[in-house]
Amino acid sequence: MIHTDILIIGAGPVGLFTVFEAGLLKLKCHLVDSLGQPGGQLTEIYPKKPIYDIPGYPTIMAGELVDNLLHQIAPFKPGFTLGERAEKLEKIEKKLFRLTTSKGTQIYAPVVAIAGGLGCFEPRKPPINNIDSFEDKGVDYVIKDPEKYRNKRVLVAGGGDSALDWSIILADIASEVTLVHRRTSFRGALDSVDKVMELAHIGKINLITNAQVIGLGGNGVLTEVIVEEDEKEKYAKAIDHFIPLFGLAPKLGPIGEWGLDIQDNAIKVDTVDYSTNVKGIYAIGDINTYPGKLKLILCGFHEGTLMVQSAFKYIYPDQKLSFKYTTVAGVNGFE
Repeated sequence: MIHTDILIIGAGPVGLFTVFEAGLLKLKCHLVDSLGQPGGQLTEIYPKKPIYDIPGYPTIMAGELVDNLLHQIAPFKPGFTLGERAEKLEKIEKKLFRLTTSKGTQIYAPVVAIAGGLGCFEPRKPPINNIDSFEDKGVDYVIKDPEKYRNKRVLVAGGGDSALDWSIILADIASEVTLVHRRTSFRGALDSVDKVMELAHIGKINLITNAQVIGLGGNGVLTEVIVEEDEKEKYAKAIDHFIPLFGLAPKLGPIGEWGLDIQDNAIKVDTVDYSTNVKGIYAIGDINTYPGKLKLILCGFHEGTLMVQSAFKYIYPDQKLSFKYTTVAGVNGFE
């Protein structure tokens, strides 16, 4: 049985930073995550991918950002329940929730902050009949370590940020990079599109548009793909790795059964403090939705910061909250 001030569901970057902001207000936090280690998608899906929009860091690897966040919150001694999914949430008193995990662990808290990212998720797979038989045998849906593809022939499929960014990164690692997209226009950031076009112009990326991969071949291990261009021309292309990056299909899982106001697989919140329709429950990061929502780590940090201010007032309505800058001596717990 675990008691804490704020129960954070999700140990991704937003959940981790929320521990820091709560710690400044002397609020204890406990984090629950179905993954076996903190970091969420940054750790599980792309630890070696650079991130460019964290203030003060022109670029930082996703895994390094997680390490820095863990170091930042260490003085506040948060608790962790990892490798267990948040299953059942009950309100047992006016200001007390009880969460039961998939392994029976029970955690009690007056405030629950859902920072579950995309919730439970799985990659969107292209409709290729035999793709399952080549998974981990040449077909990858996520890139954890780009060194795996050094001096290999890689074909990336997709038109979003992930497909563009990884094609750019792999251009300096793989022996051959091919980017296949079903259209001529891309959904990713304009800067990334420009970089891909430039690399294609100088021959470092083989760019094929109005095309898609329709078949895979190999004897137990992937050796080729079948590409269809303009819905008519079909040909085989020898490769070592096929990486379809069509995004993730989010699923809220048990969270969708907690009586929260859900819209398009996301939790609706009030932007005053990112509270939900259930008193004492907040939602921050990619899992929430509101007019003008941007799914950025930076925005999640902001949401978590405002959320803990509201949580303090909810837990201690009779105490005066005195906000201090983190440059004030004694405010950050390090002294």
